[in-house]
Amino acid sequence: MNDSSRIDLATEICGIKMKTPILAASGTFGFGEEFKDFVDLSRLGGIMVKGTTLKPRRGNDGIRLAETPSGMLNSIGLENPGVEKFLSDILPRIKNFSSNIIVNISGGSYEDFGTLARMLDVDGVAGIEVNISCPNVKDGGIIFGTDPQAAARVTESVKKNTCKPVIVKLSPNVTDIVEIARAVENSGADAISMINTLLGMAIDIRTRKPILGNLTGGLSGRAVKPVAIRMIYQVYQAVKIPIIGMGGIYSWQDAIEFFLAGAKAVAIGTANFSDPAVTMKIIDDLEKYLQDQNLDSLESLIGGAHQ
Repeated sequence: MNDSSRIDLATEICGIKMKTPILAASGTFGFGEEFKDFVDLSRLGGIMVKGTTLKPRRGNDGIRLAETPSGMLNSIGLENPGVEKFLSDILPRIKNFSSNIIVNISGGSYEDFGTLARMLDVDGVAGIEVNISCPNVKDGGIIFGTDPQAAARVTESVKKNTCKPVIVKLSPNVTDIVEIARAVENSGADAISMINTLLGMAIDIRTRKPILGNLTGGLSGRAVKPVAIRMIYQVYQAVKIPIIGMGGIYSWQDAIEFFLAGAKAVAIGTANFSDPAVTMKIIDDLEKYLQDQNLDSLESLIGGAHQ
């Protein structure tokens, strides 16, 4: 097979048909509009939009971003206009992008998650990504993501309130991520996305104070990639639902590693900040790789490291 026109990057995650297995990760791509001058949004498998909460949030005070030698720390604190504004103003604009709109939701209680899921069970929303693992807010988030029973209850609350596919985003800040993955699968999750950011900190050696206003934040970028691959490798062997991999993907080579570890699709996050067109480059390069390897699709690569 040498004809690139025969290369098929299409995939399907829990009923969501995707033109390519490359998505934009939540919190790094806004609502998609911000990147439309750099990216052909229709080529993306999906846009995981900025984290959405019941009420508008102004985010954390003080410094909210800090560069690290191989990534960055963020302490945004889920700044967003709230679900009602998203539904009334933003969704009508972005639902015609010819890409799957997957809404990342975050709540401070089980009831919050259920309410958000119910409100977002509308046309234009392809799926719900449940953020049980945000390490840079003072309430909720990481608590739900580090306890199997709490993660299960959040998953159940969302599933009861939506007909949309439910993707649960896992925290790496746990002793046994397989236990959490099994808990959300048993509670009805249709897919898993992983990993969210690692909890980190930076200190200004001149002031002797933490750089971030929230003291700690989420570490993302190249530094987390080996952790993400290890965790996906472990979870792939333990669950039957598909995995969307993320964490330090900057190139097609990175993406291939994630597929081999067990991810069926991947989401690009921090790399969007340094190169707004990186998703397009990865898609193009994946097509070239498959052509060079004489493959018509990525299917044979998924979980290939386990063979």
